[in-house]
Amino acid sequence: MKPKIEHFALALILAPLAPLALFMGFWWFSYVFLPEKWIPYATLLGLLLGILADAFFLKNLVERAYRLGTVFWLAVLLFYSVGTFGLFMGVPVFNAALAVPAGFVVGGKLAHETMNQDLLRRASLRTCILTTVIMALVCVASAFFALLSPSTPSDLRGMLGLGFDVSAGMIWGIILVGGAGLLTVNWLFTSLAVRVTYRFLSTP
Repeated sequence: MKPKIEHFALALILAPLAPLALFMGFWWFSYVFLPEKWIPYATLLGLLLGILADAFFLKNLVERAYRLGTVFWLAVLLFYSVGTFGLFMGVPVFNAALAVPAGFVVGGKLAHETMNQDLLRRASLRTCILTTVIMALVCVASAFFALLSPSTPSDLRGMLGLGFDVSAGMIWGIILVGGAGLLTVNWLFTSLAVRVTYRFLSTP
């Protein structure tokens, strides 16, 4: 039962990669090089090729997931980080959720290796540092756009339902306090995901 759950979770992480990458890649290519009327067809072709790639290669990728290397998984995390940042229009809150699948992959890999508590702690610490650095970069990018945009005060006022104008000092306060909170949540999510996954998959 546990291997099926593990493979299913890995498939959920890996399956969207090819469709999303080819969808966006073909969209950008067609936008730059093709007439406007061809853009929808090229974009759809990219999506279909991504789905086809999953049909041929996803099973093998899932089976080899823990042998794909750190560079591959780092690229996956960066891909999802950029995609999530863009999807939610620069609001970094949802990027913290990516700590869970990142921790799952590391915890799953550790569960298949000879491991003691000290090695587990070190691996968990390294993963927390990595995901938190990426989260910090996301927060910096979000703050940059928020400070540059003249509509940020009115956007915050409408989003939070405030009855007063939002000052520059308030924006800085939200950035600093909110950013610190997100980094803390990201660290906790990563650590919990690594340890819970490790214990779940390494126990009979």
